[in-house]
Amino acid sequence: MQILTALERIAYKFIIPALLALGLYAAGVHADDSGSSILSFNGFGTLGVVHSSEGEADFVSAGLKPKGAGYTHAWSLAVDSLIAGQITATFTPKLTAVVQGIAEQNYDNSYSPHTEWANVKYEFTPDFSARVGRTVLPVFLVSDYRKVGYVNPWVRPPVELYSLIPISTSDGVDFSYHLRFGEFSNYLQLLYGNSEAQLPANAGGGTVKANDGWGVTYGGEYRAATVHIAYIRTDNLTLQSVEPLFDAFRLFGPEGIAIADKYDPNGKPLTFIGVGGSYNPGDWFLTAEWGTTRSNSVLGKRIAWYVSGGHRFGKFTPYLTYADTTTNELSDPGLTVSAYPPFLAGAVASLNAGLDTALAPLPDQQTISAGVRWDFMNNICLKLQFNHSNIGSGSEGTLVNIQPGFQPGGSYNTFSATIDFVF
Repeated sequence: MQILTALERIAYKFIIPALLALGLYAAGVHADDSGSSILSFNGFGTLGVVHSSEGEADFVSAGLKPKGAGYTHAWSLAVDSLIAGQITATFTPKLTAVVQGIAEQNYDNSYSPHTEWANVKYEFTPDFSARVGRTVLPVFLVSDYRKVGYVNPWVRPPVELYSLIPISTSDGVDFSYHLRFGEFSNYLQLLYGNSEAQLPANAGGGTVKANDGWGVTYGGEYRAATVHIAYIRTDNLTLQSVEPLFDAFRLFGPEGIAIADKYDPNGKPLTFIGVGGSYNPGDWFLTAEWGTTRSNSVLGKRIAWYVSGGHRFGKFTPYLTYADTTTNELSDPGLTVSAYPPFLAGAVASLNAGLDTALAPLPDQQTISAGVRWDFMNNICLKLQFNHSNIGSGSEGTLVNIQPGFQPGGSYNTFSATIDFVF
C-alpha cells in the first residue's frame, strides 16, 4: 500500500506536468523559419525499494529526507525513487537555457516537484562560458549526475561521502574554462552563490542557508582516466535549528557565552575539500573519492571516502564498494550546574542535555556493498545491492529518524532493488 501511494503521488504531481511539457515540445516551438525546434526534452527516473534490518531508525539516501527504510517501513519506496524531466532551450549557438525538475521525497515527506536546475548559459568562446541561475554544486565526482541512477554503476553514490554536503544546488553564477593538450582535457570552474535547504522536523527543522559561497573545481580527463578536485567554502552559514539552544546558553553569563561561541555554527565558515578519480577502460571500472568538511562549531570535522570497482560481463556488471566516514569526537560537560542557584538547576541540566544531543549525530560508519547491474533493455537497467554497515561506538551512523529504543553503535544490513531509466 505504501508503495502504491508513493507512486500515485509521483504520477499526479510530476509525470502529468512532464507530459504537458513534452507536448509543448512536440507541438513545435521553432527558432526560425527553417523549422528546427529551439526546445529539447529528456528525463530520467528510478523506481526502487529498500529493506533495512534496523527497526529503530531509518536508512535514507540523503540527509534531507525525513523517513526511509527501517522504523517507518521495513520496505520503503521513498529512499531512491524519483522522476525528473529537463527542458533545454537553444536560442542561439552561444545562448542556451535549461530547466530541470525532480519529484522525489522532500523534507516534509511530500513529493511535490522542485527545481534542480534553472540557468542561462552563454559561451563567449567554445572553451569559455558563464552561467547565471541555479546550477549543480560541483563538490563530488558525480555531482552533475548523482541523481541519475542509470548513469551510475551503483544503486546510489555511497552515502558515507555524499552526505557530507546534502545540499546539491547553488543559486548564483559560475565561469568555466576548458584547456586541451592533445588527449589531455582540463576543466576549471569558478563559482559564487547561495544555497538553501529545509531540514526535516525530526532533524531539528528550520532552514539551512549557505550564503556567500564560493569555490573552485578542477576536472581532468586522459583517455579512460578522470580526476576531480574541489574546494568549496561558505563564509556565512545559517542553521536555524540550533539558534534557540545557543541563544539560551548566552543568557548564562560568560560561561554560557563561551560555550555558545565555541559551538554555534551560525555566521562561521564551512569548508569542503574533495578529491576523486575513476578509470573506466570499458570492461571494468575503478572509482575512488575522498572528502572532508571542517567547521569550528558543533558541525566539527568530518572525513569520508570510498573505493569501488566492478567488471562487465556482457549485460551484467557485478561490483564491490567499501565506504567510510568518521568525525572528530565532540563532547562538552556544558554549564557547571553547581555554579548556579538551585532554582536554575533544571534549566541548566536541560541545556546541557540539548548540547549533548546536538553533538551526538555526527556519523561514524563503515559500509561494505556488493551489487550487480543488469542492462536488460535499451536505456533501462535493474540493480540489486546489499550493504552491511558497522556504526562506531556512540554514533548513530548516517541513519535518521532515530527512535528511543535505538542503540548507538552496532551494525545493520540493507537490501536495495532499483529500475533506472532515461528517456
